[in-house]
Amino acid sequence: MGNCIICGKPVDGLVCESHQEDVVFEFHGNSASQLSSDRYYRGTVDGYADFGVFIDIGDHVTGLLHRSELDQRLESLDWEPGDDVYVQVLDVRDNGNVDLGWSIRQREREFRGQLVDTGTEEKHPEELDSDTDSNSTAGEESDASPAEPSADDELPDAEAGDLQSAPEESAPADGGPNASDTVAGGSGSVATESAAASTPAADETADVEPTLNRTTIDAIDSQVGSVVRLEGEITGVRQTSGPTVFELRDETATVECAAFEEAGVRAYPAVEIDDAVALEGEVERHHGDLQVETESLEILDGETRETVVDRLESAIESEARPDDVAPLADHDAIAAVEDGIVDAATAIRRAVMEARPVVVRHGATADGYVAGAAIERAVLPLIREKHTREDAEYHYFERRPLDGRVYDMDAATNDVTSMLEARDRHGEQLPLVVLVDAGSTVESVDGYDLLSLYDAESIVIDDSHADEEIVDAVSVAVAPSLADADVSDVTSTALSATVAAHVNDDVRADLEHLPAVSYWEDVPEAYLELATDAGYDETELTNRREAVALEAYYQSYKDKRELVTDLLFADGDASPARNDELAAHVSEQFRAKLGTELETATENATVRGVDDVTVTLLDTDAFTHRYDFPTTVLLLDELHRQERDRADEPFVTLGVGSDELHVRATDSLNVRDLGAAIEEQAPDAGVSVVGGADGHVEFLPGERDAVREAALDALPETLA
Repeated sequence: MGNCIICGKPVDGLVCESHQEDVVFEFHGNSASQLSSDRYYRGTVDGYADFGVFIDIGDHVTGLLHRSELDQRLESLDWEPGDDVYVQVLDVRDNGNVDLGWSIRQREREFRGQLVDTGTEEKHPEELDSDTDSNSTAGEESDASPAEPSADDELPDAEAGDLQSAPEESAPADGGPNASDTVAGGSGSVATESAAASTPAADETADVEPTLNRTTIDAIDSQVGSVVRLEGEITGVRQTSGPTVFELRDETATVECAAFEEAGVRAYPAVEIDDAVALEGEVERHHGDLQVETESLEILDGETRETVVDRLESAIESEARPDDVAPLADHDAIAAVEDGIVDAATAIRRAVMEARPVVVRHGATADGYVAGAAIERAVLPLIREKHTREDAEYHYFERRPLDGRVYDMDAATNDVTSMLEARDRHGEQLPLVVLVDAGSTVESVDGYDLLSLYDAESIVIDDSHADEEIVDAVSVAVAPSLADADVSDVTSTALSATVAAHVNDDVRADLEHLPAVSYWEDVPEAYLELATDAGYDETELTNRREAVALEAYYQSYKDKRELVTDLLFADGDASPARNDELAAHVSEQFRAKLGTELETATENATVRGVDDVTVTLLDTDAFTHRYDFPTTVLLLDELHRQERDRADEPFVTLGVGSDELHVRATDSLNVRDLGAAIEEQAPDAGVSVVGGADGHVEFLPGERDAVREAALDALPETLA
């Protein structure tokens, strides 16, 4: 009989049935049949296959960790052959094959105990070491057995330390009472007793260990294996099934620090987000990521805390704000919002430095996707620079396309729900929400107000006719219309790419062709020149614009990060020629689908003259495929461009569906004014305008005919 090393309960062996999963075993057997199912074992990565990973359990047995057992994609594993890993034995088949399961615990210290499985019995690691030492010295001993040293014998310190395990070695081999007293007595661990025995008394300690000098996170890459002292601010806390993981930020970067109290138990429960702390621990690499194994963690207060806080704030202030303004090209609309561009870039850089997630919301259009991709292109390298986790860019940056150009309560509720869940479950800070190509009209104020109730910061970057109410609703508004600038020749991508260039000047060259991609016609000459200098001709720009527009429609709620990157940039394994081929292939589908729909729309559109205005009228419910590409908005844009060339100005394209009215005009037209005129003539239609002066009119389906006729009557008066 023995005692369970976890609870002390008498058992056959060293761990009871209820604590099998709390212990990790090192296998020293020579046959798969000697493994015990449901136990966790330390293994070594042997190699990869399409269906999983082969893991060596000990020196003589190999098992398969099938891809279906992983909690992530097989391709995302960063295990290398020879790496130590921890797995669970699920089943040992009759043919000797071993099925393995994933373990969320990937450090020995995350288990509550460690034992050796010899294949026939369980042993403490110390017992195995003692057996090895005895075997290795047996041949050196004389025939006469030396006498046991007595307590009164005086031995040099080194020799005395070497003999600390002597009582254990002399224990009865049958695991009787004397053996169990030695192995499991007191704290229940030979390692604990040995450590205590070898610790010098206080009066024997000559010197107290000096306090470590502070180092910075950006310098610990060269200090793997060393104990370091860090000072900074806690930016995240998450509890795993093993250690508590604290995210620590100093003035240079952010690193994860693991602290272990007990499996699944919160370490340092008094430490919370925003606390200034001093932390000491050993620098390690965990699956390729730098991590600090916390040995001590102290909350700072008073002057010490102020020193750390001031150091962090000073570093952020000096690094976050761009030195000067350098637009991608001369553009009056851009020049009108230079201060806003700098403020937006500063806010985004600060979020990265403060380890706050950046969430970009953009319209599901070509302009929206390209504008969002510009911000993404600038932010991701900064995240990789400031965070030691290799997958940090997927945790601290996200693009979430919007259905429309209004940041309504549905979108805001989604964002608030996500951010509160991330805060409560994973200890994340509240994000910076950046609205691009959307969110600049009064209809979005309620959404911003919901964010502000939780102190979540927001920014809007939009080429629309913005409303003044937005200025007080968001932290920064980059909207040329608010500065009374002409917005007829600017896109959200032109604005966002300029902001992105100030977020990260290192990617400026990657961004220069993006504004030209976002214009469906009349590309400003300055942006065409930038694209040409970057190696893109007009055909390549058109192909990318059309390809992004098509992909924006499908799975519109997803960011499609890798696909959009391949369409817009020449990265990694994808050569420029390969990207050109991809863009050309997708754009060909765009033209085929749009051409078919446009032909149907043209045949079924009617032309009416209202005073001096020519109107092309299309019933978008009857003569479009409402749930297939292209969208109604994209179709009407193209129909308007096609028809206006055959009509005298002023010319209007009017699309009327079951409950929506969209209008395109050669002359300036304020949709809010049109909506007010329609409401006056059709007071029972429940008319509302969504998206401001550039938006559309919504109404009750039963009043469709009245709304259509009211719109036709009002057009001459509302055209500027």
